[in-house]
Amino acid sequence: MTESGSPPDRAPLRGRSALVTGASRGIGEAVARTLSGAGAAVYLVARSADRLAGLADELGGIGVPADVTDAESLRHAVATVWSSLGEAPDIVVNAAGVFTMAPLVETDPADLRRNLAANVEGTFLVIREVLPGMLARGSGLIVNVGSVAGHRAYPHNSAYSASKYGLRGLHEVLLEELRGTGVRATLLEPAACDTSIWDPIDPDSDPHLPDRAMMLRPDEVADAVLFVATRSPRVQIARIQMEASAGES
Repeated sequence: MTESGSPPDRAPLRGRSALVTGASRGIGEAVARTLSGAGAAVYLVARSADRLAGLADELGGIGVPADVTDAESLRHAVATVWSSLGEAPDIVVNAAGVFTMAPLVETDPADLRRNLAANVEGTFLVIREVLPGMLARGSGLIVNVGSVAGHRAYPHNSAYSASKYGLRGLHEVLLEELRGTGVRATLLEPAACDTSIWDPIDPDSDPHLPDRAMMLRPDEVADAVLFVATRSPRVQIARIQMEASAGES
């Protein structure tokens, strides 16, 4: 029950639309499931067409295969969503990204470029495509999924951290440009999250990395997205920093 004594709304996002990038796995998939479960019509963007199609069928959403680092591919994907809705989506969650680890002197320049392209440029391109429609309507929510590595330095994170610090800078500029427009933006900065990106790294065997059992879960990050998306349009939440509680698993 709510404080007013009425039952909680089981579909608080009914009638609203959400575009989620990186939706075929990890945090993006968890966000798509959570927003769909809250009643939103979900549009799923990712490169993995087969996985995307299966999830879209399961959720009753629409899968739009696209590479967020490819401006033309992304433009076509957003146009597809726009055509279906007749307007910009109400909620956009930028969850697509990559993660690599290596000492700086062993980091291939191609890996740096890949991190910057997926984690910064991809988000920039998505925002550039959807924001004009949100501004014209005077409403909308953009959630950018960053990382604890965007405000705290860790060894072997040069490429990834450079991209996430860059994303944070992009987000800060976005906040300034959105003042008074009715469009809101939130940066989520979760600590390590237990997704498939850790599979090739095996953090449990490295004493300098957190055990996967102690990491955040994708659905916990998705719950933060839902929290932001269900606040009053008058409430601006600039950023949320998240980590797993010590001793919890």
